[in-house]
Amino acid sequence: MDRLLHFEPIQYIFGHTLWYGLDLKVTPATLIPRPETAELVEKISSFKFQISNCRVLDIGTGSGCIAIALKKKHPDWDVTGIDISAEAIEVAKENAKRNGVEVNFQVADIFNLQSAIFNLQYDLVVSNPPYIRESEKVSMRPNVLEYEPASALFVPDDDPLRFYRRIASLHGTYLFFEINEAFAQEMKTLLQENGYTDIIITKDIYGKPRIIEGRMVG
Repeated sequence: MDRLLHFEPIQYIFGHTLWYGLDLKVTPATLIPRPETAELVEKISSFKFQISNCRVLDIGTGSGCIAIALKKKHPDWDVTGIDISAEAIEVAKENAKRNGVEVNFQVADIFNLQSAIFNLQYDLVVSNPPYIRESEKVSMRPNVLEYEPASALFVPDDDPLRFYRRIASLHGTYLFFEINEAFAQEMKTLLQENGYTDIIITKDIYGKPRIIEGRMVG
């Protein structure tokens, strides 16, 4: 009760959370999975991919929730999840075992493409990267600000699309992002500039533009 009164998220107190049918370990090294991210997974899972044995890269995997949920729904998919945080990757690996799936989790930095992971071609690239501007902190609650990892949440006001720009340059056949609702049109332009077509923006359960998808032709 004392920890709750100090705004610590109950998921961190219990050490796990139930999300999209998964039992996931969460620690202060990982974000707590959100309902909007479950919508992203559902959007991907309902998409009619014309690809067998789909090769998937989940960037900024955190607890591994997206990668694990996709592997659980599509056992034939080859799923890799990467994160810059070694602590997060350890949590993700434990979560894969906890939920009975095999996912290739590795520490990697998208701003340093030395890793062999980036030499592969992916049918699907998915990411819920940091997208909250520093200036938006004033409207956020202490249970998020004081406990969840800032590096997984915030981007500079002067370059809020830095992660998206980098990820879009990797050119997966299909690309799915969770986005900041303030930049939906800017994201559409960014994907178009990187050669993506069939771009669709989907609103979340709160009516905010939250998911963007695109397809790379050729």
